[in-house]
Amino acid sequence: MKRTNEDQHEFRKIDSGPKYFFRGPKIDWGVMLLRPGEEMGSHLHTETEETFYFFDGTPKITVNDVEYQTGIGDVFYIEPHEKHNIVNDTSEPIKCIFIKAPYLPDDKISC
Repeated sequence: MKRTNEDQHEFRKIDSGPKYFFRGPKIDWGVMLLRPGEEMGSHLHTETEETFYFFDGTPKITVNDVEYQTGIGDVFYIEPHEKHNIVNDTSEPIKCIFIKAPYLPDDKISC
């Protein structure tokens, strides 16, 4: 068993970006915070699948060049080889949960 608290972890960009709670051995997962105008960055994975759960804010997600406006409670499952990006096109910070499996930290291709 492992236990943690969000306050024990930092965002990649100090005050935004991904914040990993657990990394490996089988999954990565945490939360991502994007400030207004920020984006995750378009990328894909060759073997990793990724799921996003939007619980605070309604940013735009693009999957294979198709844009979707998210709603609170929306869940998006991204399969390997699907290009994806999240853009906070709102006036407030947004926060979502992400889960990536399997744990392959180098499986990311920027697009």
